[in-house]
Amino acid sequence: MTELKSTSIEILDTTLRDGAQGEGIVFSVQDKLAVVRALDELGVAWIEAGNPGSNPKDAEFFAAAASLSLGTARLCAFGPTRKSGVTAKNDAQLRSLLDSDAAALSVFGKCWDFHVKEVLRVSPEENLAMIVETIAFLKDEGRIVLFDAEHFFDGVKANSEYALSCVQAALGAGADRIVLCDTNGGAFPDEVSAGVSLAAGALAEITAPDGKPALIGIHAHNDAGFAAAAAAAAVRAGCRHVQGTLVGFGERCGNTSLAVLIPSLELKLGCRCLPRGRLSRISEITRLVAEVANVPLPAATPYVGSSAFSHKGGMHSDGVLKTSRSFEHVDPALVGNDRHLLMSEVGGRSAIAARVQKLDPAVTRDHPVVEKLALKLKTLEAEGWSFEGADASFELLIRRELGRYKPRFKILAYRVMSEHPTGESISCSHAWAKLRVDERDEIAAAEGEGPVHALDGALRRALCRFYPELQQVRLTDYKVRVIDGGAATAAKVRVLIESTNGPAAWTTVGVSEDIIDASRAALVDSIEYRLIADSNLGI
Repeated sequence: MTELKSTSIEILDTTLRDGAQGEGIVFSVQDKLAVVRALDELGVAWIEAGNPGSNPKDAEFFAAAASLSLGTARLCAFGPTRKSGVTAKNDAQLRSLLDSDAAALSVFGKCWDFHVKEVLRVSPEENLAMIVETIAFLKDEGRIVLFDAEHFFDGVKANSEYALSCVQAALGAGADRIVLCDTNGGAFPDEVSAGVSLAAGALAEITAPDGKPALIGIHAHNDAGFAAAAAAAAVRAGCRHVQGTLVGFGERCGNTSLAVLIPSLELKLGCRCLPRGRLSRISEITRLVAEVANVPLPAATPYVGSSAFSHKGGMHSDGVLKTSRSFEHVDPALVGNDRHLLMSEVGGRSAIAARVQKLDPAVTRDHPVVEKLALKLKTLEAEGWSFEGADASFELLIRRELGRYKPRFKILAYRVMSEHPTGESISCSHAWAKLRVDERDEIAAAEGEGPVHALDGALRRALCRFYPELQQVRLTDYKVRVIDGGAATAAKVRVLIESTNGPAAWTTVGVSEDIIDASRAALVDSIEYRLIADSNLGI
């Protein structure tokens, strides 16, 4: 597919506006500034950063953003057309848009006659006047104006003549972008493609005040699971402006995930969405934005998720090691991601050998260490261990077999206690640990919101005297799974712990009939792995 090769696509990220409308998403002003910096590093053209007329926080953000020095991106403020019965110059929402000092202003207007009558409760003529007068007023103020044609595709289905008259009116009033919105997220990609073509034909009949042809955009929601596909179809139909959120979260089921769409447009269609060389940072920056938003990035997110280039089956692992094209549609390095050969009983020796070679390139598939690891893996998995999601623990296992593992500390004793005072809702956990590092003993205690939190605190407090870099390490996820439900409360449990020090993240595993002991094993592996990674010794 080369018909769009070298075509420039303008990207607008609305993480801080539409994304902030997603359930559980809350950004502070500082969070918003951090996301703006990250998106600017990625190289998007526009950042729709909020609705200053809807809440004081967004107004405060735009005031703070004035001091930002951005390299690529420009800020955009969002709001509605003027209210019915109010002149544009006297509309408070429009005044707040102008006061934001954003380089561009997005205004949304109804294009579905059902919404005009039943939601706005104005006449079709008044709705058109609201669109025209709003855009003309903002253009007279010297601003770039984007018109979000809300419910455009539903409007075309219900009354195409009226929906098209709305976008024609917006262009005639001077809008710089006409953004077609699948606001309810239910349109199929072929319906979006047809709607874009219809809009393009109607807009070609209108002469804009600046004499330039309309720049048409797409804003899709994911309620039917089609957002990225619909946006790609829109681009192929003529859209040259695309809106979405990097991670994909947003109102209801979310927006077009730009982390999914941008690589597809660049690598599959040959479009240019980001400055040259920036695509390789999309995995890193997507994870950063997810971290700021305090949401997990789904492992199965195409291109950027941790499972996007993960291979578990022995045939798949063997094939991808021989030629990556056999089971990968693109090179993971192009999007800044990594290939993962998951370690399991079905993984095969080729996958194990590839993992060992990262530490010792001389090891081949038939090396005795690979045979030992294959047998140990089957034995441990039969006992309830699972390493496919615990790369750090498996690396430590490899190091032990290679004789390249030197424990950085030893737990001599530990104790965990939890108190639940009768009649009180407050509970408290305490942990005590005695450790030895290089023949020196250290004792520490900590209080936590639960026994694992307390134990983590005690271990970290004791070890930070010797390894201050551990102050940057924290747990980001904790999962427990019962392995044998038939054993009831005596069953083995598997604990997975994900940790981070900011730039890196890693996962470790522990298994035991005692949930605290399983957690202890995973915690120790987490700390050991980080200390080895930070060490110049490599052992």
